[in-house]
Amino acid sequence: MKQRIITGVFAGLVFGIMAILGGWFYEGLLLFLAVVGYFEFVRLNGYRWFDIMSLVGFGGMLIIVIPWNHTGLPEPSLAVVIWILMLLLLSVTVVTKNKETLDNSALLLLGAIYVGYGFSEMMTVRAQEEFGLLYTALAFGCIWASDIGAYFVGRAVGRTKLWPAISPNKTIEGAAGGIVMSLIVGALFWIAAPSVLTIGQALLVGLLASLAGQFGDLIQSAYKRLRGVKDSGRLLPGHGGVLDRCDSWLIVFPLLTLTGLLA
Repeated sequence: MKQRIITGVFAGLVFGIMAILGGWFYEGLLLFLAVVGYFEFVRLNGYRWFDIMSLVGFGGMLIIVIPWNHTGLPEPSLAVVIWILMLLLLSVTVVTKNKETLDNSALLLLGAIYVGYGFSEMMTVRAQEEFGLLYTALAFGCIWASDIGAYFVGRAVGRTKLWPAISPNKTIEGAAGGIVMSLIVGALFWIAAPSVLTIGQALLVGLLASLAGQFGDLIQSAYKRLRGVKDSGRLLPGHGGVLDRCDSWLIVFPLLTLTGLLA
C-alpha cells in the first residue's frame, strides 16, 4: 500500500503538471503512455514487439494518436486509417500463409483502436483553446473521484458483489459510492465555473465518467482474467502497467467527446 501511495502521488503530480503546461508536454506524455500501453496489449496477446503483426498494428496506432496539428500535415481520416490498417493486417495473414491468423489480425486491430483513439481523444479535449484545461480537469476529476468513492465505500459497506466472475472485490455499494462522488465533483466544477458549464452538463459528465470508467475497469479486468495475468505491465510500481492505470480513461474520453459533452 505504501508503494502504491508513493507511486500514485508522484505520477499524479507529474501528470497534473504536464496537463497544466499542455501542448507537447502533455501530448508527449500521452504519446509515451500510448506506445507503452499498446505494447502491453501486444504482450498480453503473446506477441513480441518486433513481430510483423505487432509492428503493423503499432504503426496504425501511432497514426491514430499522433497530434497532427503540430506536424503541419493534414490529419488523416480515422476511417481511412482503420481501413488501411485492417487491409495490412489481413495481408499479413496471406503473406504468412495463415501462420498469422485472422483472429490475431482482429485482436491487434482492436488494440490499435482501443489504445490509439482513447489517448487521441485525451489530446483533443486538452487542445481546445478556451476551456481545454478545465474540461480535462473535469473529466479526470470525475474519473478519480469515482475510483476513490468506489474503493472506500466498497470497503466500508460493500456487501453485494457487482461482477464476481470478472472482478471479485467490486461491489454494487462501491459502484454507487463512485457515482455519487463523481456527481459531487461534477457539481463542484459547475459551482466553480457556472459561465462555462451548465449544471446538467456537469452532472452528466460526472455520471458518464463514473459509469463508463467503472465499465472500462471491468473490461480490463475481464481481459487480464482471460489471459491469466494480474497486471498488464510493471511501469508503475503498486499500480501495474499503463492499461491497468488508464483503462477508465480510454473509455471515458472518447465517450465524452462523441456525445459532445466536452466538445
